[in-house]
Amino acid sequence: MGVRYQRIGIAGSGRVARAMALALAPRSAAPVLIWGRSPGRVHEAAATVGGTVAENCADLTASCDLIVIAVADAALAEVAVGLAEALAGTEPFVCHVSGGSGAAILAPLAGRGALTAAVHPAMTFTGDPAQEAGRMAGARFAITATDGEALAEARTLVALLGGVAVEIAEERRALYHAALSHAANHLVTLMSGASRALRAAGAGEPEALLAPLVRAALENSLAHGLDALSGPLLRGDDATIRTHLAAIARDCPGLLPAYRAMALATLDELARAGKAPPPDLRAILAG
Repeated sequence: MGVRYQRIGIAGSGRVARAMALALAPRSAAPVLIWGRSPGRVHEAAATVGGTVAENCADLTASCDLIVIAVADAALAEVAVGLAEALAGTEPFVCHVSGGSGAAILAPLAGRGALTAAVHPAMTFTGDPAQEAGRMAGARFAITATDGEALAEARTLVALLGGVAVEIAEERRALYHAALSHAANHLVTLMSGASRALRAAGAGEPEALLAPLVRAALENSLAHGLDALSGPLLRGDDATIRTHLAAIARDCPGLLPAYRAMALATLDELARAGKAPPPDLRAILAG
C-alpha cells in the first residue's frame, strides 16, 4: 500500500505517538505533523521519527486529513475539545488510540463534521518506535465507531499499519480494556509474587528459573485455553495444596492472599468447564 493521506497529524509526543508517526509516515504525502502540549517533547519526537512540528492544534486541523490522538487517557477529552474548536471547514478522520474509551469521547469532533473512531493497538509500547512500528504488523487493533463510514475508515487505517481489526461495541470498551489489563498487568504481579517466594525458598535467580516454565504455560494456554492447566488443583490434590498454604504462610505470607484468590479463580474456571474439583479444595483455600 502506498500514500493514502495528504498529510497525517499526530496529537501527542509520547511512546505511542512516536510509534504511530513512524508507522504511518509512508502513508502521508507530506511529512507527519506532530503537536503536543510540551514543546520540548514535541521537538524531540519530530526529530526521532522524521516529522515536523506543529505550532498549535489548529495546524493539524488545517492541513491534515488524518489526525491520530495519542495522549494520556486523562487528557483525551480536553484534546478532543481543542481540536474540535480548531476545525474550520475541514472534515478529517480523527481517531484516538486509547484502550478504555470508545468513539463517544470524540463527540465534539463528530459534531463538527469529522469522522471519528477509537483505534487501539493491543500491544505494549516501551519507547522503541522502529521496533514497535514493525510489531504493529500482525497486531490486533480494537476499533469502535459510531457509523459505518468511520468504521470502514478505521479498518483501512489498521490495514495500512499491517494489523488486524477487531470491532468492539462502544458499550463494551471498558470490559475489553479490563480484560487486557487483567491479562497483562496482573501477569506482572503474578510473576513478582512468584519470584519473591522463590527467593525466600533460596533460589538465587528466580526469573531464570521461572522463564521456561512460564513461557511454556503461556504458549499452551493461548493455544489450548483451560485444557493447558496442570498441577494439584486439576488433580484435586488437597494434601499438596495444604502444604503450599502452610509454606507460604510461614515463609512468604504476603503472597498468601494472591495464591488463595488465584487458586479459587482456577476452581471457578474448572467448574465452568464442567471439570468440578473436589468440594473440600474450596474449603481448604477459603481458609
